[in-house]
Amino acid sequence: MEHPAPFPFVPLVGTASWTDKTLLDSGKFYPESVKTPEARLRFYASQFNLVEVDTSYYAIPSVTTVQHWAERTPAGFVFNVKAFSLFTGQWTSTDVLPRDIKQALGAGRRMVYKEMDAQLREELWKRFAACLVPLQVNGKLGLVHFQFSPKVSRHKAVIEHIEHCLQHLPGHTLSIEFRHPSWWENDAVTADTLAMLRSLGLVHTIVDGPQGTPHSVPAIWEATHPDHALLRLHGRNAVAYGRPAKSAAERFDYAYTSEELQALAKQFDRIARSVKYAHALFNNCMEDKAQLNAKEFLEALKICLQQQSGHS
Repeated sequence: MEHPAPFPFVPLVGTASWTDKTLLDSGKFYPESVKTPEARLRFYASQFNLVEVDTSYYAIPSVTTVQHWAERTPAGFVFNVKAFSLFTGQWTSTDVLPRDIKQALGAGRRMVYKEMDAQLREELWKRFAACLVPLQVNGKLGLVHFQFSPKVSRHKAVIEHIEHCLQHLPGHTLSIEFRHPSWWENDAVTADTLAMLRSLGLVHTIVDGPQGTPHSVPAIWEATHPDHALLRLHGRNAVAYGRPAKSAAERFDYAYTSEELQALAKQFDRIARSVKYAHALFNNCMEDKAQLNAKEFLEALKICLQQQSGHS
């Protein structure tokens, strides 16, 4: 990856997805003239230097589609790509699998990874790895993000599965987001989790999210990789997070205040100075809240930089 901005460290700031339905329906981010997929991505990339591909979680994108993404963004733009749901402990419908694999398994079934035939799993890994190639060869691939199911609790078998994932994605940098509190239940367990991530060369995901629910996890402000740090911001809407939601936008419907963003920027600035690439992704994806917060967060980071420069 090229360094896209003139900072001592490289703050990569953006949002999770650039085509969320509520964002498009709101008409608040894209100009009236920006109507096509190509125009939307080009406009988004004129505003931010990072985006998280969320569609890859729901279905493995075609190589052609990803090649278009690479072509429609400037040098220095970075894509973080979410791993396919089946790889992260989620029940996954066979309906979202590639046509030939869907036919082999039968439509309308829900499966978890260990239930699938090993040969078909291997084929899915090959296709997922293939979709990363256009971004990788163009210097635009950042992290491959594994957001594990909230049901994936701390267990040796999970660590073995992560090692299995690493074996299938050689040459890639993986970020790990644990959403079950058992990975962070006390200081000793937290230290053990971070040590495991460091030993495997994985990027710990710092999570800013709602607190006070059974699925809440704390923000652990530590970096485990020498080159990358990742902050994902899910908003702080504990009420919506703790109940069933129709969409991610509904679950993460929250607008950070200026005070909250300034405090987060100070925390992130400290972490960012220890790595080459500091990623911050806003997942509070209701309408344009993520985009507005990402822009203000970047400005707050610049202020932190100026203050540090003034003290040097």
